Amino acid sequence: MDFTLDDTRVTLREVAADVFRDAPAAAWSTLVTADMDVLSAMVVLTEAGRAATPLPALALGVLPLAKHGIEVPEGARVTAALHEPSDPMTSRPRTRAAGGVINGVKIGVPDAVGAHRILVPVSTDEGAAVALVDPETPGVTLNPAPTSSGRPEFSLHLVDVPYEWTFDGLADLHLFALAGACATADGVLAEALELTRKHVATREQFGRPLATFQAVAQQIAEVYISSRTLHLATWSACWRLAEGLDAESDVDIAAHWLAEELLPAMRTCHHLHGGLGLDITYPLHRYYSLAKDLVRSIGGARHRLEALCTSN
Repeated sequence: MDFTLDDTRVTLREVAADVFRDAPAAAWSTLVTADMDVLSAMVVLTEAGRAATPLPALALGVLPLAKHGIEVPEGARVTAALHEPSDPMTSRPRTRAAGGVINGVKIGVPDAVGAHRILVPVSTDEGAAVALVDPETPGVTLNPAPTSSGRPEFSLHLVDVPYEWTFDGLADLHLFALAGACATADGVLAEALELTRKHVATREQFGRPLATFQAVAQQIAEVYISSRTLHLATWSACWRLAEGLDAESDVDIAAHWLAEELLPAMRTCHHLHGGLGLDITYPLHRYYSLAKDLVRSIGGARHRLEALCTSN
């Protein structure tokens, strides 16, 4: 496996970094295309993580539809309702599609207001499927839900809601959602590590930079190991997705590492910053908040461990 980016994706990474720095509100229309391939999407999501600017709809909606040959209008946001109460990333939805309508409840749906369509996992007489729902359809109710980062998220209530059609793509939906979360987390942790590295290299205590103290060096080394492992696990999974290979185990491993290691690593970064890490005029809190949302968005550490054990 060669994870070296080609010239096109290197340019995309540089453009994405500029856009997220200078005009983050224009990121979607500038960077996202309906036919974006997996690795290009993951490059964009990683840079979004570095800027602490989540783009969940990219992995949740655009990639699954593109894989199944379903066209998305240029510039349209498509999100997904992956979770049900007490059942994150459910593979056996209690939400039911029958008689041409859907009934059920979903939680943790990002960017639902203003979305072109919502991908809704449902159960049918033939098994689990994914339905395409217009959020403006009568019978759809969206209730705002709190998040750590402040990004828009909603609970979705469906009462006799007609849907356009269904397709057999729930497994792909979960894989892209997990890979997208891992790519974003890769950027989040890499940038938090860089902020911390610069801080301990320049902040002095007892007349010496913090980085020269053995305990500090050991802690930031642990964060570096967590960051590099997440990066390699994520790109291994994304490479297999892009190549059309069986990627379930690789994605589950990367997601498990995210769920287990991201927040402890972020807490270490906060600890090494001291009080500065809690200052809202300093950017570290944005990365920590997004990290908490990312861990929750994939079901948490225990859920990911159970999924990893089941898939292997």
